[in-house]
Amino acid sequence: MPKMKAAIFVEPNRIVLDEKPVPDPGPLDAVLRITTTTICGTDVHILKGEYPVRPGLTVGHEPVGVIAKLGSAVSGFREGQRVIAGAITPSGTSEACLCGCASQDGAGTPHGFKAIGGWKFGNTIDGCQAEYVLVPDAVANLAPVPDALTDEQVLMCPDIMSTGFSGAESGHVRIGDIVAVFAQGPIGLCATAGARLSGAGTVIAVDSVPARMEVARRMGADHVVDFKAVDPVQEIMRLTDGRGVDVAIEALGTQPTFEAALRVLRPGGTLSSLGVYSKDLTIPIGPFAAGLADLKIVTTLCPGGKERMRRLMSVIAGGRVDLKPLVTHRFKLDDIEAAYDLFSHQRDGVLKVAITP
Repeated sequence: MPKMKAAIFVEPNRIVLDEKPVPDPGPLDAVLRITTTTICGTDVHILKGEYPVRPGLTVGHEPVGVIAKLGSAVSGFREGQRVIAGAITPSGTSEACLCGCASQDGAGTPHGFKAIGGWKFGNTIDGCQAEYVLVPDAVANLAPVPDALTDEQVLMCPDIMSTGFSGAESGHVRIGDIVAVFAQGPIGLCATAGARLSGAGTVIAVDSVPARMEVARRMGADHVVDFKAVDPVQEIMRLTDGRGVDVAIEALGTQPTFEAALRVLRPGGTLSSLGVYSKDLTIPIGPFAAGLADLKIVTTLCPGGKERMRRLMSVIAGGRVDLKPLVTHRFKLDDIEAAYDLFSHQRDGVLKVAITP
């Protein structure tokens, strides 16, 4: 049986490069030869043991590649075709899909969480930090990459761009809204870009890393607040003349950022949460107004499926957003452990790393 290299979760604080058999597709599946992938913040949660996956699992959920083999029942695609697949791979036929929530399609509660079913790569099935990956339900999930776009131009589509944009979409950002985005990591930067594209009149980005603050301006932020220099809640309230924001997007996954996002909302505003939380959250009674402020708290799991990928690539092809600045470092798959060391410790101004086999 042919073998391939893959980044495998062994135990908390240990992901190693090892060999595995090249996957063979079932009738509805496809096997991609990975040409470019990356490491996500969620993979770091896995590395640290903050999000549980089974030992021996190949990690990663952001694939760009070429179809190496198609299942017998897959139509509309050809071997050798360049494609991406979303981090979320819905079947298109499940109850969740038919209810309009395709991201929650899946096997229920594999880790005791209420709903994470649509996220399979590197969670419940082998992921794409490898030379090959099996894509389930290929017809619903493969999206052809336009010839004019490079791998790195579309590398953010499977997860980071889709998740960040969904922060604005789930928050129902309207034309003229004031939006605050807490944390300008890759997802937060995409949320900043998504808020601007959704018509926000004012976008306020919060971070403290100078390089990220500069990229936030390039992504459409009108104001960038350094939370180490000023109290971000007070500064946002000053910038809004005490009104507060219509939508606050939380893109880090910590109690302080969640609480700050809640505190800057106007009455009737929306907190759109994108963070992956590793501890219980507490909602303070003051900014929650004892439950009487008509506030909305919404969460989003990265939308997937081929139509979502097509739309995101269309935004890039149309020049509406340029996410190339998010790729700051490049590694070969052979050096994946060094890439994890750099990314997990956030050294050298890293935003995203491109991994090529």
